[in-house]
Amino acid sequence: MRVVLAEDSTLLREGLVRLLSEEGHEVMDAVADAGALLAVVAHDQPDVVVADVRMPPSHTDEGLRAALEIRERWPAVGVLVLSQYVEKRYAGELLSADSGGVGYLLKDRVVQVDEFLDALERVAQGRAAFDPEVVRQLLARSNRTDPLSRLTEREREVLGEMAQGHTNTAIARRLHISVSAVEKHCNAIFEKLEISGTGGYSRRVLAILRYLNT
Repeated sequence: MRVVLAEDSTLLREGLVRLLSEEGHEVMDAVADAGALLAVVAHDQPDVVVADVRMPPSHTDEGLRAALEIRERWPAVGVLVLSQYVEKRYAGELLSADSGGVGYLLKDRVVQVDEFLDALERVAQGRAAFDPEVVRQLLARSNRTDPLSRLTEREREVLGEMAQGHTNTAIARRLHISVSAVEKHCNAIFEKLEISGTGGYSRRVLAILRYLNT
């Protein structure tokens, strides 16, 4: 993959450059602020961007706003956002874009190399990749206001796996059930969440997470 990195921490940025290079990926550039990120993407059109949510000068949402602009201007470029914490507002803004090729990982996940690389590959392929902890917190809502309380325990498990970006085949393998059972649970989930008409893997995942974050 051709990757552009945007991270203001020199240590993490250089660590990611080395990791990706050793895995055979081409790091086209590694920058420290959102402005430089947008300039590089406009010039080089990478396969995927890895960007921190908070970057200079204000360290609030510069990276997120750059990610949203990239999704709008260059929809073929995947965007994997890194964050120190689970920031639901930021996740919701990113996921509100009606397209695939997006991901949201906690920075702690980077040290779990296989998981990080798997998420990066999924995003580059136009799929979705969301941190399990992000999904857990989005799912952990009060039953009094939570429409997900209508789901069975198994349906919630399937939804959690789906929201991480796993395919039906992968979900079946991870939960030790058949693919047809996964499809049955998925149909029930969408019917109960009133989004059964949504088609396409990435649209399905984004619709679920957008619904959860409202």
